[in-house]
Amino acid sequence: MNLVTYLISHSFIFPFLHQYTANSRKLKKMVDARRSTRAFVLICILSFLNTDGCIVDITYLESAIEKGAVCLDGSPPAYHLSPGFGSGVNNWLVHMEGGGWCNNVTTCLDRKDTRLGSSNKMEKQFNFSAILSNNRSFNPDLYNWNRVLIRYCDGSSFTGDVERVDPATDLHYRGARIWLAIMEDLLAKGLKNANNALLSGCSAGGLASILHCDRFRAFLPKDAKVKCLSDAGYFINVKDITGKEHIKAFYDDVVKTHGSVRSLPSSCISHLGPGMCFFPQYAAPLIDTPLFMLNPAYDTWQIGNIWIPDTADPNGTWNNCKFDIRHCSSIQLQIFQDFRIKFLNVLSLVGNSSSKGIFINSCYNHCQTENQELWFGADSPVLDNITIAKAVGNWFYDRSSFHKIDCPYPCDTSCHHGVF
Repeated sequence: MNLVTYLISHSFIFPFLHQYTANSRKLKKMVDARRSTRAFVLICILSFLNTDGCIVDITYLESAIEKGAVCLDGSPPAYHLSPGFGSGVNNWLVHMEGGGWCNNVTTCLDRKDTRLGSSNKMEKQFNFSAILSNNRSFNPDLYNWNRVLIRYCDGSSFTGDVERVDPATDLHYRGARIWLAIMEDLLAKGLKNANNALLSGCSAGGLASILHCDRFRAFLPKDAKVKCLSDAGYFINVKDITGKEHIKAFYDDVVKTHGSVRSLPSSCISHLGPGMCFFPQYAAPLIDTPLFMLNPAYDTWQIGNIWIPDTADPNGTWNNCKFDIRHCSSIQLQIFQDFRIKFLNVLSLVGNSSSKGIFINSCYNHCQTENQELWFGADSPVLDNITIAKAVGNWFYDRSSFHKIDCPYPCDTSCHHGVF
């Protein structure tokens, strides 16, 4: 994989392109629509070169194959581990990669031969920065922990578990088995002795950090401090601007295709359909383990795929606005504000107990734990003059609770708005 492909494929550079599949034709269409490929690539390269982090080798979990814990194409699951040191040797951060979902045979086949469906297509090394950084100046509370990135190759937020493999497609729906196999491997490598542990994830990984939060807690010592962080994973059940239940139908298909029902909170599916329990608004209030919700109120992925999906805008009227919020007309911006109101109303279902952390800024981006400038830097986004990294650290260590919701766009001058 060359540098440009690597940069484009990662959510911290180009989050709006994390569509439901890793479809290269879709990528080309989106980039061509802006007619700015050269400028985009230059920005990506400069951003990459300016990232402070360390390079971490991949670990292929070959032993998981015999357990049926495999990627969509049958290849072994994988992760990257940077060992802890000093006072952090018994502390663990387990971060789950995002990358959308596949909801049927066609979309899963689209992913099968990409890094989102095969560990054979993943880069052998990964640059650990932001929440994964080993530099105290860039990651003050977690820098010396054992830091793990679990790679995403199942298309179900690590929830799938279908035994049968159709020989015509050779697709394996085994996300839940992947998660369990990697947890067992990490427990044997020291996670079982953790004093402090944080399960986190971005986007589809952020959803996974909610759905697996209590299970993660159950693996660890009773006296350990264990919490979960969802970054841009609070996807809401809302009709699109045409009134269609686009995302609800999509999630129903994801759960059915991957056989996800056993991975969803039993307390939820006892009174709601499994597809509904894939939505955090129904699952998160039932999570007992302390949980932190980090989300922009104007999440680019949700606005571009839930609120205004391509099916709701066949003529591309919204393209310029969705690419850059500063190009929205006053009418379009009001419709963005309507989404914010719906998002905050749904978020309120989580409650406001001190165990629940909330950092909702009014930025136009997606995934803020994986981008150093957004996570912790001299000009990072802040709420009450507190960066995301500091808010998460204060909440984790019980130095102070954090439950802040930003004023509406464009009031927050600390935001880094994405231009996609």
